Amino acid sequence: MVNFVDLILNRLHLPESREKIVSNLIWSVLGKVVNLLGGLLVGVIVARYLGTVQYGVMNYVIGFVALFQPFAMFGLDSIEVREESRGVKPYQTILGTAFGLKVVLALCFMSVIITLSFLIESDKEVVMLIMIYSLSVLFNSANVMRNYFISLVKNEYVVKSEINRTVVGMLIKLVLLYMNAPLFFFIIAYTFDVVLLASGYLYSYNRHVGSVSEWRWDTDYAKYLLKESFPLVLTYAAVVVYQRIDQVMIGNIIDKESVGYFSVASKFVEILMFVSVMLVQTITPILVQCRERSQEEYEKKGQMFMNVSFWLSVICASLMFVCSTWIVRYTYGEHFMFAVTVLQVLCFKALGVSLSSVGGAMIVIEGLQRYAVLRDVLGCVCCVVLNNILLPHYGVVAAAFVAILSNLFAGYVSGLFIPVYRHIFIRQTKAVLFGWKDIVNVKSLLGR
Repeated sequence: MVNFVDLILNRLHLPESREKIVSNLIWSVLGKVVNLLGGLLVGVIVARYLGTVQYGVMNYVIGFVALFQPFAMFGLDSIEVREESRGVKPYQTILGTAFGLKVVLALCFMSVIITLSFLIESDKEVVMLIMIYSLSVLFNSANVMRNYFISLVKNEYVVKSEINRTVVGMLIKLVLLYMNAPLFFFIIAYTFDVVLLASGYLYSYNRHVGSVSEWRWDTDYAKYLLKESFPLVLTYAAVVVYQRIDQVMIGNIIDKESVGYFSVASKFVEILMFVSVMLVQTITPILVQCRERSQEEYEKKGQMFMNVSFWLSVICASLMFVCSTWIVRYTYGEHFMFAVTVLQVLCFKALGVSLSSVGGAMIVIEGLQRYAVLRDVLGCVCCVVLNNILLPHYGVVAAAFVAILSNLFAGYVSGLFIPVYRHIFIRQTKAVLFGWKDIVNVKSLLGR
């Protein structure tokens, strides 16, 4: 795989200043494609095996735990990448302090997850599954090492860990299928995926950077990180609520089978959203450096970044809309065909996610995250209120429309009403109206 990437770089004949950036982009694309396709393949097989109801239960459990994940992360990921890109503090201090904070927060919110599951769920089996999967919150603390590699624009080590996790995780689930294992063991397998990923990050860090024993806790710096990230935890919590709570609400208001249909559509939409996620992860450290050098350069690159991300999402969403019937029929099968209608609507969620994620990256870069909660609370309220009104009358398809509206309100429209974000709203509007012109000009985005 390394030779494959080197072969591409050699053929491009890029100057040294661009080779690192392009290499990182290739690794990002390669890793995301392998992980998404691998996850989709296993997801299809597992869904066919479990059936619509149990597949819905599994996704309900995963969605329930995911609601609390941003509180455990406390918005520290973006702040960590920013701090490590700036290089003001020793990376050992940043890593050690961020990791310590995440472990403590993870333990606290695992307790919250388990307590609420007992209060909300009458099905004891579902409660037990939630308890098991809540362990993933703790092992996600290892993301501090992933963030460090991203700050260095070295996605190669992140991607290798994620691909290994995908391959091993696939093999485990295939063994479970062969053994005709019940849902209980699949939840354990999905929890173990997070353990595998944390182990991969640790191996890459020990091999290419150093020992975690060098990490240092700094109480004063911990206070600084908490202060900087506090506005983001509210923001990310609101985002995850309106990104994930739909599955929980579908399960409680309609039934677990409908969660299965919505989850099928969501799996394909996740493939669409990798376009903007990939660009955000790759370009954010570059934009941080651009802003340090020149505000003019930062604004130019930032607008181009916004344009390319949005219009790539438009192209991909349109293709998925046209092909949705074939996509569902030849993957999940006839039993899941009701998911086609959901997918045809939900695929356009990628447009709002693109505007929101790129705008969110710029908010962090410009140090404006303290106001971000205002825009995302709007999306959260929109999601909860509209789902409560529409789900009982129009079913699971209504949740797809609500998901699109929530993302647009939070990540785009809200900027019109929040003065400090109005310049980002203007950039987003320019991207929607005129950004298609930069689709053919991606190469300049990667240059200095």
